[in-house]
Amino acid sequence: MSDQPVHMIVNLSINDVETYRTYEKGFFGLLKKHGGEFVTFDDNSETFEGFAPLEDRVIIFKFPNAGAAKQWYADPDYQALAEHRREGTTLKFLTMVNCPTPRS
Repeated sequence: MSDQPVHMIVNLSINDVETYRTYEKGFFGLLKKHGGEFVTFDDNSETFEGFAPLEDRVIIFKFPNAGAAKQWYADPDYQALAEHRREGTTLKFLTMVNCPTPRS
C-alpha cells in the first residue's frame, strides 16, 4: 500500500441542517483519530468547464495514505456517525483521490 497522501472530495446537499450538524460535531474527532486533516469546504464553488458542475456543498479533507482513509471509512464509530449524514443529506459522491508519487 502506498504511503502517498490521499484527498477525499465530497459533494452533498444538506436537507436537514440539525441532523447534519450532529454529524459535523462528531466528524472532526474521527478524522483526527485516523490522521486526517480538514482542508476546506465551499457552498458556492464555481465550475469553469464541464457538463456536471458541482452543486451545494463541496468538502475536501486528506489522509496521510490510502490505508488511513480506508480505516477511517470502515471505523464502526464513523459508520454509526455517518447515519446522520445519510439521513440529513443527499450525497452525490465521496471520492478518494490519490496524490501522485513525487518525480525524481
